[in-house]
Amino acid sequence: MRALGSPAADFTLPNRNQPMLGKAEAGVSLNELSAKPLLVMFICNHCPYVIHIAERMAELANDAVNKGFAVVAISSNDVLNYPQDGPEAMTEFAHQYGFNFPYLYDESQQVAKAYAAACTPDFFVFDADHALQYRGQMDAARPGNSVEVSGDQLAAAINSVYLGEAVNPHQIASIGCNIKWKAGNQPT
Repeated sequence: MRALGSPAADFTLPNRNQPMLGKAEAGVSLNELSAKPLLVMFICNHCPYVIHIAERMAELANDAVNKGFAVVAISSNDVLNYPQDGPEAMTEFAHQYGFNFPYLYDESQQVAKAYAAACTPDFFVFDADHALQYRGQMDAARPGNSVEVSGDQLAAAINSVYLGEAVNPHQIASIGCNIKWKAGNQPT
């Protein structure tokens, strides 16, 4: 897991949620999101862990946008072997769940590596200086367990950053499907 306090890694990625957001630009970069707290979510369209929490995840992320956070979801999966995670399906997924934030496509997988993202979903919350305050799971809900999808851990981190308070240092790594790395592109 990335060290708390580490800076957000730079990126410029194409936005697959442009129609929903009414934006004409080709992509989104970290530079555009400066001076705001930041929520970065590594997700994909087909992961059962993401699908299980998608509705509540979108609610939390949209709420973070309303609180003044910059929010991005990023898909880094190999679409050659997992075409259901491709750009066209990303646009549909963002629309289906009402994303009010960009859904970015990391074709090179370099952004996932820079963030040390390991699975989908994986969440990172940064303060307004883009220093990492939280990395881990949204909550303890999993497909097939009896834990209600609440988003409690991610919501607490977002609220702490929003209020300028310290985030609970007890953070649990996210569990989900491994990012689908391209052949020979696995992180070292």
